[in-house]
Amino acid sequence: MADKLPDTLGLLLREARARLVAAAVDDPELDARLIFEHFSGTTRTQAIAEPGREIDRNAIAAIEAALTRRAGGEPVHRILGYREFYGLRLSLSPETLEPRPDTETLVEAILPFVKATAVREGVCRILDLGTGTGAIALALLSAVPAATATGVDISTGALATAAHNAVQLGLGGRFTTVRSDWFEKVSGRYHVIAANPPYIPSRDIGNLQDEVRDFDPRLALDGGVDGLTPYRIIAAEAAWFLEAESRIAVEIGYTQRNEVTDIFKAAGYASAVAMRDLGGNDRVLVFQRG
Repeated sequence: MADKLPDTLGLLLREARARLVAAAVDDPELDARLIFEHFSGTTRTQAIAEPGREIDRNAIAAIEAALTRRAGGEPVHRILGYREFYGLRLSLSPETLEPRPDTETLVEAILPFVKATAVREGVCRILDLGTGTGAIALALLSAVPAATATGVDISTGALATAAHNAVQLGLGGRFTTVRSDWFEKVSGRYHVIAANPPYIPSRDIGNLQDEVRDFDPRLALDGGVDGLTPYRIIAAEAAWFLEAESRIAVEIGYTQRNEVTDIFKAAGYASAVAMRDLGGNDRVLVFQRG
């Protein structure tokens, strides 16, 4: 490890950046700033205006520990303990997938239907399968005050994290959790079933980026032999839990559009929306009853 960190804001931030550059971190400038601001309680403006400001020794120790973890490959948001998603700050835990901007595409794809249903019915009931942090459900609840959501996950740790996030965001009154292996313990009928399911083929897990493979829970990544097992389950069982006027929205791997579409068509569903992510990759499919 390098020498002890300096204790003034400007020098400390510069040294933090240099350590992450030396560790070949992908975006050392951003990660150093995120770590520094989080653990020092300072802002970018202060770093520019008050470079000589002294930083508390406890904060320096926390920054030191965080830089060591980041240099060791741990994702910066795992270290911070939260990630922003659709304008919401969501706490993370070891049992949750780290929500990523690509998944915001799913929110955008289904949001018009959620809004229209809430206007027409006075409510829109959402089932979020594999809820993790609660990202999809909570983003929709934050945008549509008349919506309610049930977050389903097989992991008790994930459900605790999702419930915590709902309360922190003031959405706890409209969000409930159910521990279930897909639909096993689910009851009721919903206007929307949404899922960002595991879709990586089992054999490809080892080829993922280190930050994903080593820190995201395998349960949230592994989609079975061909990566399509969760879609087959959803397509086969969803009808029991859908209102007459309803939609199923799923995130997909960028090569899976045709296969997933075929699975749902074979189960009696028609394509309603297909949406690409910001990188131009196929990312979200929305289905309705055929």
